[in-house]
Amino acid sequence: MVLFGHEMKQNFKGFLVWFFVIVGMCFGCILMYSSVESSLTEMGDVFAKMGVMSTAFGLDRLSVATMTGYFATEIAMLHALGGGMFAAILGSNLLSKEEFGHSIEFLAVLPVSRLRLLVQKYLCMVADLFLFQLLGSLCYCAAFAIMDEQLKIGPFVRLGISQFLMMLEIGSICFCVSAFSKRNRMGVGLGIAMIFFAMDLLCRVIPAIEDLKYVTPFYYCNCTDIFLESDLPVAAFVIAGVVTVSALLLAGFRYQNKDLQ
Repeated sequence: MVLFGHEMKQNFKGFLVWFFVIVGMCFGCILMYSSVESSLTEMGDVFAKMGVMSTAFGLDRLSVATMTGYFATEIAMLHALGGGMFAAILGSNLLSKEEFGHSIEFLAVLPVSRLRLLVQKYLCMVADLFLFQLLGSLCYCAAFAIMDEQLKIGPFVRLGISQFLMMLEIGSICFCVSAFSKRNRMGVGLGIAMIFFAMDLLCRVIPAIEDLKYVTPFYYCNCTDIFLESDLPVAAFVIAGVVTVSALLLAGFRYQNKDLQ
């Protein structure tokens, strides 16, 4: 697992930057709740009557004036978007950077198969995303404890698992893109994450495209749905699993047969 350790070290600084920016911002916003609680109480009814915007962000179902509603509609959404972007950047760069940085010539002379290289790089992405979600969740638990607020453990655990699966799906798609490219496709990865996020918002307010919920991974990790204990979107999870596995298999097939130079 030498390659795995080396890849983890290479990604460590980027991981820290994304973690402290996204999780740090969310952590700070939770601690700010007591300072803005009175304002949110006055604005809660206004937010709930913003039409399609309220529906898209779940403000019509959970009041932003409560800690649970504030976390679900603001903090969790920010974490999900940031995590999705982190997964996209990480996945889109893992394989293509070797060719773009001309380090593939060195790797080619090592007694390491392409499949082993691909697997260890993918496991590195999985480990980074898992740590991002786990440490982020622990930070939010600590913030709730500092604020002396009750946290619904069951829905919170389900949220963490759903968000990790969402990041893994986006990361796997971008990992596949990386296998087909010789250059850094960070822009493409970010575009994929943002399109999925926009699709989730749109399918909640436009009945004609409601079926997009089966396409976007942001749908099944929506915190408002989870905290209100809505029914599990089983079909969306199944599709997410198929997409994740298919993206990994396609990346492996392409990388095994790719002319590396």
